[in-house]
Amino acid sequence: KEERYSKANEILCPFFQLDCLAFLLLKSSFLICQEPRSAKRFNLFLRRRLLFKKDEQSKDSIFFRDGIRKIDFVLSYVDDIKKEAELKAERRRQFEQNLRKTGLELEIEDKMNSEDGRTYFVKIHAPWEVLVTYAEVLGIKMPVKESDIPSADRLPFSCMLEPLKLPRDVKHPTPDYFTVQFSRHRQELFLIKDESSFFPSSSRNRIVYYILSRCPFGMEDGKKRFGIERLLNSHTYSSAFPLHDGQYWKASEPPNPVNQRNILYRNWARFSYFYKEQPFNLIRDYYGEKIGIYFVFLGFYTEMLFFAAVIGLACFIYGLLTIPKTSGSSEICDPKIGGQIIMCPLCDELCDYWRLNSTCLASKISHLFDNESTVFFAIFMGIWVTLFLEFWKRRQARLEYEWDLVDFEEEQQQLQLRPEFEAMCTKRKLNAVTQEMEPYLPLCSRLPWYILSGVTVTLWMALVVACMVAVIVYRLSVFATFASFMESEASLKHVKSFLTPQITTSLSGSCLNFIVILILNFFYEKISAWITKMEIPRTHQEYESSLTLKMFLFQFVNYYSSCFYVAFFKGKFVGYPGKYTYLFGVWRSEECDPAGCLVELTTQLTIIMTGKQIFGNIKEAIYPLVLNWWRRRKARTNSEKLYSRWEQDHDLETFGSLELFYEYLETVIQFGFVTLFVASFPLAPLLALLNNIIEIRVDAWKLTTQYRRPVAAKAHSIGVWQDILYGMAVLSVATNAVIVAFTSDMVPRLVYHYAYSVNESWPMSGYINNSLSVFLIADFPNNTVPSEKRDYNTCRYRDYRNPPDSEDKYAHNIQFWHVLAAKMTFIIIMEHVVFLIKFFLAWMIPDVPKDVLERVKREKLMTVKILHDFELNKLKENLRLNSASSTDFAKHFTIKENQANLAESTP
Repeated sequence: KEERYSKANEILCPFFQLDCLAFLLLKSSFLICQEPRSAKRFNLFLRRRLLFKKDEQSKDSIFFRDGIRKIDFVLSYVDDIKKEAELKAERRRQFEQNLRKTGLELEIEDKMNSEDGRTYFVKIHAPWEVLVTYAEVLGIKMPVKESDIPSADRLPFSCMLEPLKLPRDVKHPTPDYFTVQFSRHRQELFLIKDESSFFPSSSRNRIVYYILSRCPFGMEDGKKRFGIERLLNSHTYSSAFPLHDGQYWKASEPPNPVNQRNILYRNWARFSYFYKEQPFNLIRDYYGEKIGIYFVFLGFYTEMLFFAAVIGLACFIYGLLTIPKTSGSSEICDPKIGGQIIMCPLCDELCDYWRLNSTCLASKISHLFDNESTVFFAIFMGIWVTLFLEFWKRRQARLEYEWDLVDFEEEQQQLQLRPEFEAMCTKRKLNAVTQEMEPYLPLCSRLPWYILSGVTVTLWMALVVACMVAVIVYRLSVFATFASFMESEASLKHVKSFLTPQITTSLSGSCLNFIVILILNFFYEKISAWITKMEIPRTHQEYESSLTLKMFLFQFVNYYSSCFYVAFFKGKFVGYPGKYTYLFGVWRSEECDPAGCLVELTTQLTIIMTGKQIFGNIKEAIYPLVLNWWRRRKARTNSEKLYSRWEQDHDLETFGSLELFYEYLETVIQFGFVTLFVASFPLAPLLALLNNIIEIRVDAWKLTTQYRRPVAAKAHSIGVWQDILYGMAVLSVATNAVIVAFTSDMVPRLVYHYAYSVNESWPMSGYINNSLSVFLIADFPNNTVPSEKRDYNTCRYRDYRNPPDSEDKYAHNIQFWHVLAAKMTFIIIMEHVVFLIKFFLAWMIPDVPKDVLERVKREKLMTVKILHDFELNKLKENLRLNSASSTDFAKHFTIKENQANLAESTP
């Protein structure tokens, strides 16, 4: 009865639906004529259309119309009215026909059923036979037996971390299994309880995309064309994306499968869960290993930052508590000492003489970051970097075992030829590995683009340096303006105690530099993508490697050049009064504050690092949100019943192939701020920690709610970024040693304490006076002397030079060479100590944990045993069947032979 009813329904329903639709169209058109506004007409039509149900199922369904076959992938396209419309239609027809030949099942939604009335949707389902075939081709590992290896022992204080943990069913959605590569001829071996849920959703969409990327769609110019990427590049299809499991804000109801997207949103993407651990296994099952390992890395880096942040905060508190006890700032702030020291003008003509105690606040702020703990923290961060990288290798090794990536080979889609490469190739060459003729582009054709690429990168890095010089010129030119304005303006007397011309210039220059950095970064991102494309890389992997090199080199110079200038060049080549050095012969070189340049480096680092993090998080959160709102502005006025699951996903922002690249780049640049200049700013790890706690949830939120579901891909490591981190770790030891030696005032204070101090009870007493040299005002050239005359005979400046009454006046004295020798000795000792500790720790800490090695060996042993037992049992069964069949055959043959003999013997 049910069969007859369904057949009758299939025959009669189309006629009934056509009649209803015609009636509704006529009625709607009559009412539309009475309404002049198009938006209301459209909404009226949709409201009438609600009366007509083409399908009984909900539009939010993730199944085909039969409610059984799950939608794994969706293609969309819009009718093209241009000249190539017929060619594109033919390509689509051939492509979809070939997809059906591979075994995929397709269901096409007409544009009349779409929300905008223009877009066709091709829904794709991979049946069981296709999944098992390509799971074997891709070497996907699947469970054969539940693991008997006991879980790792609980940590001693793990009970204290219970509030940070997720429910066990979220953290470990499936038990731990022994796995082997899937084989369709051994299906009985695998733990297949339900065919629809046996393969994780990430594996399903990976299999479908593998087929899409290799499916042909016709012959053009004598060459076979294939792959969804080429169809997307030629705009034959508008988009191709895996379907989300459902709405993120609503859990699925039986009999629908579990909505993993909703589980991820509730336990991972909400900001109220910022203190919770991440459900890495669920992320891997839903988004694939490549995205999963990024979040593992970001989470591990954030955990390690916690220890650096605690030590950095302790060093900052130590500096805060010891401000009253420091002799340097006490002498500068003392009216009888600092108030009596007349300093030489900081610029020519416009600047006046000034008293040392005017920099009282700056000297106190400088002591926060330039104290005895600075050396300790610099050495600690050198060791922390080593521990971070070594423990990450161990975490990565554990992850490889847990996620079945021990025998991982490079993802095939990364090694696939790019469509742009094939389009540019006119020659073919025999591939020594595949023994097939493949597209080939000779070096002479690429060479001009390589030269253009190199020249472009060099010019842009030169532009960054030029912009940095321009900011320096700005600081030099406005310093005199700030100084004269603040001196002449009576209303600024109360402000001058904490906002000196030096601080004002430094703050405004740092803000201007940050704005320039953002502008240059925006343009270079576009240019680097363009020149990388012009190089015509052969594979996706080559494209990403080339872009990584360009972007990292540029951003390294862009973000760090100003910090390198303040740390290593500012105040080092100033000269002395009467013989200053000038930039381009016009602007006098910048001088450091009497308390040192470290506070200016701290200001520069704080503004750039904090500004970049705030701007990045706001951009990442708001940009996709605004774009998605713009796409859905019409649909939100309509009923959700007409807004299908695939249309909702179609209107989300695309998670491009380079989105993960930019996430890694952002993290690596932050790592540079935390390590390269951390001696000048011990709070940098704390700022990075707070940013990363927000970053994890922002990335999770936008990936779960604002982006289409990306195609799953495998990866066993963070790739080339690990080598970049190692390089920056080595460089950070040198930069921090030089910062402590040359930018900080630590070494000159130690030299004075042990070699020049004459006060045994207060060894640092008199240090400020000792570190300032004397200049005779009468020796000023006429073009540099202040315009206003003062009753001073001498002024002081920061350097170690002979006094004016010496035979070799204004030449460096013996203390200068002692300090310089001490600085060089400190750099050598600190570098060797830190490197020795780094190498010792790297040698002591194995790359793979012992328990992981044992687990890997145990799993290999068990899988071999399981396969052996399976094949042995199968062989025994076959032999038993063959034996039984041979016995039956022998009996049958004997009976026939006896019958024949009996017939012959009968007369």
